[in-house]
Amino acid sequence: MAATKVALITASSAGLGAQIARVFAPDFRVVINYSSNSERAQSLLKELFSLPGSSSQASPRIHVIQADMSSKPSVENLVKETLSVMGRLDVVVSNAGWTRMTTFTDIEQQVNEEDWDRCFVMNVKTHLWLAYAAKDALAETEGTFISTASVAGVKPSGSSVPYAVTKAAQIHLMKSLAVILAPKIRVNAVSPGLMLTEWGLKFPEAKRNAAVNNTKLKRLATVEDVADQVRTLALSRSITGQNISIDGGSSL
Repeated sequence: MAATKVALITASSAGLGAQIARVFAPDFRVVINYSSNSERAQSLLKELFSLPGSSSQASPRIHVIQADMSSKPSVENLVKETLSVMGRLDVVVSNAGWTRMTTFTDIEQQVNEEDWDRCFVMNVKTHLWLAYAAKDALAETEGTFISTASVAGVKPSGSSVPYAVTKAAQIHLMKSLAVILAPKIRVNAVSPGLMLTEWGLKFPEAKRNAAVNNTKLKRLATVEDVADQVRTLALSRSITGQNISIDGGSSL
């Protein structure tokens, strides 16, 4: 029987989002979302079509949608187009986020109002908008909503205080939504430590080495580690309201 289940993954043209799309593509129909880089999204589209198993799926198998996740109407339209094209929704991976690199321990760098406002929109409100827009479709399929948070939301750390505080708020939002949207919809979060994605590589080498040394396992999480955990959460029928730290033990 052709696979019909649909996974929508935001901010998925590169990095962690793209790896999550790769993990779902063999047996889910996938919607890729990008903000501005259409070339990168199209490149991933071609890659996903070539994966083993994707040819056996119902059509359309993979669809690309541009959306600005900082805009509530754009988030709403993303869900509307997904349902219009795919006909259903089983998994939503809310992967958008934002930060600015600062020295975490320098209070003078942590009082920029624009940083606080943008972090709150991209790390909290956009996830609420997406869950609200998708809730009816997910209830129909008894689906799941999974949000990408950060170890910075578990232990004060990371690129900035606004980022850490809003990631903590994002985790609490997911727990709140798990209460509100039960019993039909499962809601969970993953909190990766530093990953050496395009974004993670912006940290100076000294900070990256320090991050490795700060883990109990002496290794950083990879996008593959995190994407596999997202898939596990999507497939489990018994996990909700949980935040899974994927950080080599750095938050212990």
